[in-house]
Amino acid sequence: MDWQTLKFDWNRARAFLATAEEGSLSAAAKALDMSQPTLSRQVTALEEELGAILFERVGRGLTMTPTGLELLAYVKAMGEAASSLSLAATGRATSIEGEIIISASEVTAAYILPSILESLQQQYPGIQVSMVASNSASDLRRREADIAIRNFRPTEPNLIARKLGEFAATLYATPGYLKSLGNPLTPLELAHASFIGFSSGNEAFIQALNAHDIPLQDSNFAARSDSHVVQWEMVKRGIGIGVMPVELGHAEPKVKRVLPETLFRGDVWLASHRELRTNLRVRIVYDFLANALACHFDKARSFW
Repeated sequence: MDWQTLKFDWNRARAFLATAEEGSLSAAAKALDMSQPTLSRQVTALEEELGAILFERVGRGLTMTPTGLELLAYVKAMGEAASSLSLAATGRATSIEGEIIISASEVTAAYILPSILESLQQQYPGIQVSMVASNSASDLRRREADIAIRNFRPTEPNLIARKLGEFAATLYATPGYLKSLGNPLTPLELAHASFIGFSSGNEAFIQALNAHDIPLQDSNFAARSDSHVVQWEMVKRGIGIGVMPVELGHAEPKVKRVLPETLFRGDVWLASHRELRTNLRVRIVYDFLANALACHFDKARSFW
């Protein structure tokens, strides 16, 4: 390492990176939790240290110069290295007290995890769980979560993943609503039924149902929401037909299975960053979830 070449302040490089990625000084200052004038001074100081103009000031906006674009790749590498350093340092922690961030789908977070987390809290009262309930996958590398439960196999590098089992889901509705349809027994008899769909991406849901010979189109959807929890409440109110994992649908007395076959199946995976896996607190929660969820999905097979 030629230490004489490192003549700029690394904090100023971070200010440059944040400004480039956030797109403005105000957004970068907010992201770094500092005042805009302070951040602006850091960027200007970096330009003076490097002897290069990184941004063109156009009115209130910023445009990166060719030099800024060229240097950005190197600063991004520095940012990745700093993130890896933080992960490695966190991975050496040995305390089992503290926060754990778990990411899972809304259905898993609302209906499957609470009883498991209750047992975790009883066994490890010093662990504080923060739950990210989202149907979008959290970025473990950027520390949006420490552990993620996913309905697909993780493919990101530097992740440790364990297959927990398989899930199965199918259609449910209230007995009263199904009676109003004449208690349909085949997919074709659902052609005029009302379904609960998605506000965005509903086309893929329609195609998936069509693949099971259920002849639906957009007009079949009486209500929509991107929240599976909201969808399920609509189903329980008799507004229409919706999807739920079979073990949860079976346990809900307000609904009944619409068709005898199971329509949707997939794998369930548990993932964590490779370096965080050496953190005792994360490892304990990871193993606890792996065992409890594997047991849950194994029992769920009896409802398929």
